[in-house]
Amino acid sequence: MAGAGAKKSGLGWSGAWGLTALMYCLCFPALQAQDTEPNLSQSKWTKARAGVVSTVCGRNKLSPKIFGGKRAGPERWPWQAALLLRGKFICGAALIDSNWVASAAHCFQRSQNPADYRILLGYNQLSNPSNVSMQMTVYKVIVHPDFDKHHFLGSDITLMQLHQPVKFSSHILPACLPDSSTKPDSATTCWISGWGMITEEQFLPPPMQLQEAELKLVPSDVCDSFYRPPNPADAGPKPPGVHEDALCAGDYINERSICRGDSGGPFVCPLEGVWYLFGLTSWSHICQSPVGPSVFTNVSYFASWIKKHKKENPAPDPGKAPPDEKAPALSTDVSSETVLKPRMTVLLSAQFLLLWLSLVSAQ
Repeated sequence: MAGAGAKKSGLGWSGAWGLTALMYCLCFPALQAQDTEPNLSQSKWTKARAGVVSTVCGRNKLSPKIFGGKRAGPERWPWQAALLLRGKFICGAALIDSNWVASAAHCFQRSQNPADYRILLGYNQLSNPSNVSMQMTVYKVIVHPDFDKHHFLGSDITLMQLHQPVKFSSHILPACLPDSSTKPDSATTCWISGWGMITEEQFLPPPMQLQEAELKLVPSDVCDSFYRPPNPADAGPKPPGVHEDALCAGDYINERSICRGDSGGPFVCPLEGVWYLFGLTSWSHICQSPVGPSVFTNVSYFASWIKKHKKENPAPDPGKAPPDEKAPALSTDVSSETVLKPRMTVLLSAQFLLLWLSLVSAQ
């Protein structure tokens, strides 16, 4: 998760980016932390331990006021998961039920064999597991069949079914899933979390503590204009762009964005007092100054697909699950494959600047 330092460019680029920053500030006010997480009552904790998802999803036990770009405290994001490939951390993920986890499809390009993957839950520091940290084995991997078929990183979502259900606690709880008609309020600030790199060149240092940042939703047409090449002839067969299966968010003022290693991690927004998983980290511009909008898989768009596969895949027999595994302490290392970037240099066009201006005039 990046808060990158500035990098010099020519006068033309400097002026253009400066104007963009001004437009961004005018369109999207400074982010304020929201204290929206309700505490769970004793009765709901009892149901949580029994695995009743509908009563506990999206409700973290603590509600500290932490601003974007800070370290996340324990129990802050209990649905946060880490995805390991052959013992190596590659991506984030999100717990969505007692034995279901969601992540980004592009994290599974090297293998779709469930035996190659592990899910870590209840972690705050990856190199320092606690007594509540767990390592879970994966029973089934379901990559969306349309991934990257029709447009750049389209349908970037994968479901993983665990061999055994997890026991809910204040450290391990699922995020609520929106249905196809549920959309985040455009005025609401949302949060990302992950263990990804903090710049393009810098790994998250030990003890690899979970990072969080607060972002503002960015209109899809504005985000799409940012990533669309000025000259369509240079775009290639699948140019970067924002379609209905994706959504965008950003924080230009504080320069916060996703970075390598954050892929597949949760993008959550509060709705009526609980946290909903509206997005999964998908792709972005390079995580250095000036930052662009971060792009997330639109979970609402895939609500029916998720429900279908959960219904068609009953829980496996726990008696046939592999033996329990000790929660590992990980070293500082992130696969270079995680959080993909657009396949071309993003140029700031006059059309993009005019779009910003039109948004300002509409305020």
